[in-house]
Parts: sequence; structure tokens; C-alpha cells
Amino acid sequence: MVELEHLRTFLAVVRLGSFVAAARFLSVSPAMVGRRIQSLEERYGTRLIERTTRNQRLTMAGDDFLLRATAIIEATEALDELTHPNSGRLAGRIRVSAPTTVGIKRLPAIIAGFVERHPDVIVEMSLSDRRVDLVAEGFDLAVRIGQLRGAAMIARRVGTYRFACCAAPAFLRRHGTPDHPDRLRDLPAVLNLNLTPRNRWPFQQLDGTPFTVEVNGNVEIDNGEALRAAALAGAGLAYIPRDLVADDLADGHLVAVLEDWTLPSLPIHTIHPSRQLVPRRVMAFIDAVAEGFRD
Repeated sequence: MVELEHLRTFLAVVRLGSFVAAARFLSVSPAMVGRRIQSLEERYGTRLIERTTRNQRLTMAGDDFLLRATAIIEATEALDELTHPNSGRLAGRIRVSAPTTVGIKRLPAIIAGFVERHPDVIVEMSLSDRRVDLVAEGFDLAVRIGQLRGAAMIARRVGTYRFACCAAPAFLRRHGTPDHPDRLRDLPAVLNLNLTPRNRWPFQQLDGTPFTVEVNGNVEIDNGEALRAAALAGAGLAYIPRDLVADDLADGHLVAVLEDWTLPSLPIHTIHPSRQLVPRRVMAFIDAVAEGFRD
């Protein structure tokens, strides 16, 4: 029977990207990490990780081994929690994937409070606007914005994602302030590549009647902070997450337009793989996210 330390070492190498980083995380030598990986490969008679002097990658067998090793470690942790249900102590690592804007603006304070209450838990957050494969990439949960696709995950709605249509005061002095979404056709826009489609901005009248306008612009950006910076510099009107520009709107560096119209919002969910036994630390973290987003 393979030792659990070897499996944990393999997972650390894959997730951290190198033997040296895994050794540092596990408080062992890189040579020990190498011996454990070699022992796994000899035990199962196949190469799991292709290694060069500059990088490493999983083999096809390594990809399959990663899924099975992850399942074994998770099952072991779940059994430990099952046999010690009233210990009250949460421990272990939580790997979270989140969109960039939410990860920068909302989650750090929630994580700080969570690890203060549970000092034996490590929260590892990876920010990306792509939809990661939680199982294949070894994440415990993800925060997702928008309508969910597929039904293979357990989802919990934890908040609402709102937008603002805004521009810098100097831009509005030069071009005028639009009084109807249709006016946006004639004004330069900074296009958000994370919106689909990027050049069709939705609005709703007060009575709920929808209205979509096609906008144009010479600047297209796939990062929220860069989109905000372009709007502040006067590059054009921006249809942007309100989280990113709340302070700018409050201090007048950006001005919201078309406030008689409603911008549709998107749901925020946490999702995690469907399992019979989800680690208590993961469920506790999801509760903390829901509480933090409600605040």
C-alpha cells in the first residue's frame, strides 16, 4: 500500500509546480521529494511527471493518477473528520478559484477573517477569469459569476454582481452626458472583453422593459483594473463591475450615467464538486463567503 505522504508529496509537486516549492511547503529536502516521486513511479511502473531542467508536466498516466490521488487524500481527510466530528478544530488547505475582480475586491477581507478564526487552515486563492476545471486542477471550490453551465457541481448562491456605466468627468465635459442608452452609439466606449458580446450593453427601464445598445470603441481590455484605469484616463464610457469603481464614483473621479435606467445584475455562486463527504473546512469557508458577500 502506497504511503499517504508520497501521495501528498505528489499533489504538492503538481499544485506548486516544482520539487523545490513542494519541498519548502512540506518542510523536507528537494531530494526527499524526488525520492518519494520516484518511489511512486517504481511502485506503479509508469512515469508520472516528465521533468527537464526548466519545467515539468504530467504524463497521461500522471493526469489519471492525480485524480485518484486527490480522491484518496480527500477520503482520508473526510474519515478523520468523521471520527472527530466534535473537535471544533478546522485544519488543512483550501484551494479556491475566483474571478479577478471578486478575488481582489471582496475575498481578501473574508479570507483574513476566516484564517484568524481558524489558524490551522491554509487558504490558497488562484485568480483567473477563465472557468477552471475544479476536479482536474485540484480546486476545492470556485466562486463563479453569471449563470452556471452544467449540473456536475454543487452550487450555492452567495451574492449579486452589479455593474455601473460611467466615465471620467473630463470625458463627459468633452462629449456630453448621455440621457438615453441610444446615445451611447455615438460615444467612444472602453470594451470589456469579459462581457459576451463585448459591444452590446444591456439596460432596463424602470418598468423592466429591456433595451440593448451596440457601442463602439478603439480600446478593448480583458482585465477589470486596466478597464478602470482606461476609464479614469478618459478613454471612453465603461460598462464595469461596480465593485471596481465604487470608490471612484464616491469621490467623483468617475461619474455614473443613465441612472434612470437599471443595469442587469448577475448571480454569484460558490461551486464545489459533488461528494458525499465535503471537508468541514470547505463548508465553513463557503459559509464565510456567503456571510461576507451579504455584508
